[in-house]
Amino acid sequence: MRKLVYYVACTADGFIAREDGSFDCFLMEGEHFADLLASFPETIPSHLRKRLGVTAPNQHFDAVLMGRATYEVGIPLGVTSPYPHLQQYVFSRSLERSPDPDVELVSTDALAKVKELKQAAGKDIWLCGGGELAADLFPEIDKLILKVNPVVIGTGIPLFRREVKPTNLDLVENKRYSNGFMMNTYNVKRNA
Repeated sequence: MRKLVYYVACTADGFIAREDGSFDCFLMEGEHFADLLASFPETIPSHLRKRLGVTAPNQHFDAVLMGRATYEVGIPLGVTSPYPHLQQYVFSRSLERSPDPDVELVSTDALAKVKELKQAAGKDIWLCGGGELAADLFPEIDKLILKVNPVVIGTGIPLFRREVKPTNLDLVENKRYSNGFMMNTYNVKRNA
């Protein structure tokens, strides 16, 4: 069965973006960046792939889930299909229709949609963000891959926008880089 993986950048104090949705506080260059491009090429949006020389096939994911605010980051740049090399799903109760034919709009029962996707054949499913969608889907998240940036911003959009059930995690991998960036991979421990 496919897994739902929350693969996301965050600050050391657990924020995935500033309150206004910007993420200029994250490290965008350094040895970690080349490693991320090689290990997770499918997570690079289409408008940046050519500029960054990303041509590798999908390594981990073949579907991406985005909340409305996460999806709309690309709209001012004219990007309505940010990941055409993946099945794209935008979860929103306010959008009336998808802005792009390659992006499926999910407006009801997010958990049911994820359960359906997990049953289908394919690679794992990438939960791209944001914090509200992550909280909604928390019961179905199987793994967290946190790209921890060595910065504290004090306030912003948290990993989970509201309270989730306290749950233990199993750290299965920790990569540290000389610039202080860390990538921590956790399996979510669920009670049977």
